[in-house]
Amino acid sequence: MPEFVSAVWITFFFYLLVMVAIGYVAYQRNTDAGDYFLGGRQLGPWPAALSAGASDMSGWLLLGLPGYAYASGVESFWLALGLFLGTWANWRFMAARLRVFTESIHDAITIPEYLRYRFNDTSGGLQVLSACFILLFFLFYTSSGLVAGGKLFETVFGLDYPIAVVVGTLCIVSYTFFGGFLAVSWTDLVQGLLMAVALMIVPLTVMTMHNVPVFHEVRQINPSLMNMFTDNTGKPLGIMAIVSLLAWGLGYFGQPHILARFAAIRSVNDIGFARRIAVSWTGISMLGALAVGFTGLVFTHHFLSGSLEDAETIFMVLVNQLFHPVVAGVLLAAILAAIMSTADSQLLVSSSALAEDLYKPLIRPDASEKEVMRIGQLGVVVIALLAMWLALDEGSSVLSLVAYAWAGFGAAFGPVLLASVYWRGMSRAGAFSGILMGGVTVVVWKSLDGGVFDLYEILPGVAMAVFGIIAGSKLKPDNSAEIFDMARAQLPKN
Repeated sequence: MPEFVSAVWITFFFYLLVMVAIGYVAYQRNTDAGDYFLGGRQLGPWPAALSAGASDMSGWLLLGLPGYAYASGVESFWLALGLFLGTWANWRFMAARLRVFTESIHDAITIPEYLRYRFNDTSGGLQVLSACFILLFFLFYTSSGLVAGGKLFETVFGLDYPIAVVVGTLCIVSYTFFGGFLAVSWTDLVQGLLMAVALMIVPLTVMTMHNVPVFHEVRQINPSLMNMFTDNTGKPLGIMAIVSLLAWGLGYFGQPHILARFAAIRSVNDIGFARRIAVSWTGISMLGALAVGFTGLVFTHHFLSGSLEDAETIFMVLVNQLFHPVVAGVLLAAILAAIMSTADSQLLVSSSALAEDLYKPLIRPDASEKEVMRIGQLGVVVIALLAMWLALDEGSSVLSLVAYAWAGFGAAFGPVLLASVYWRGMSRAGAFSGILMGGVTVVVWKSLDGGVFDLYEILPGVAMAVFGIIAGSKLKPDNSAEIFDMARAQLPKN
């Protein structure tokens, strides 16, 4: 075991060196806030697609989703299906329009800034409200990544959980602080490929080395795990549970760290190719994650004489049991890659909200680009420390933290952003009330239990946001349709 840990540490060390080196190269190319937060809008289709996917899936793809499949069986297919359809829809209906609208409307760098100029909000209230919700929900989202990092370093290296969380935080902050968006996107390209390969190799190894007939064995362990319409105890799921799982796909339209890739892609003409890459990667990765859960259940039942205390560690358990330390180090680095690829993006979007959408309009309107970039870098550290504080709760679940933040962003921003690029009759009042009603509904709904409140909070949140957009726009129209027409005219004719 000491030899195993030493080999894994060495692999991790070299992996982190590569990531920091990429961050340093990106740092040399950052001349202003536009470069730091959006990479100068020069992202090619491959880094755009894989960066969007890797920053989307996070540590939950290698911990939360396999753990869910391990514990719940094919019920997890509903969640995977919702996310797959959501990925496709986001690239198909949002990507091109957001790329054109953000650039043509005041060359907006952040989502709050875009909303401010899209609706001609001279008061700045829409930008500030958006930034506040981004900071709130990203604290929980980033915290989920740090929880995943804590579980990784605790399980593999035997570190105490608080120390493990601190180590993971330092890894992520190291290159995000210096490199900004380019560092995040370039490292996500590497990390996305590593994640997909790891999720294919691990379940295939279990099936080939031990000749495991997976689905037959899962049925023998618990027949209820092979029924999509029951939970693991055989109790019917019900329409509310199935709809709640599928509804995860609605969240994509409002995730700032994913939408930033659409705004940063080099050309709207690259989006079709990038979409095919992104959807393919998502399908392969999620099938691999589900397979890890199923094969892990069979493996632990036959070879480890029982089940796991924490189902979210199944990927790490399989890697430790099946692979040479050097190979295991590479595969476990995929977990670190998943964590880093999302947490770095979240830190960057949060810091941009702090610097571009709060500091500059409220405190220093005349701040230089360099000053805004420095405030953004400081924001990376501050937000990481707050998220780390939340992550120190050892009882935290990666999936539950992600679910809350995902719902918050999906409800607060998804309907508003979609309407902003499709409905010329939408007004500033509609945008403001949509964000406020969607975000607040998620927060309130999450705090209640039982009956209808068991429905995933993204659904009532989205419904209230849509109501707020329509009611606000009808009750208080404005002249922002002219801005919409100007941006729409820049869309490709085909």
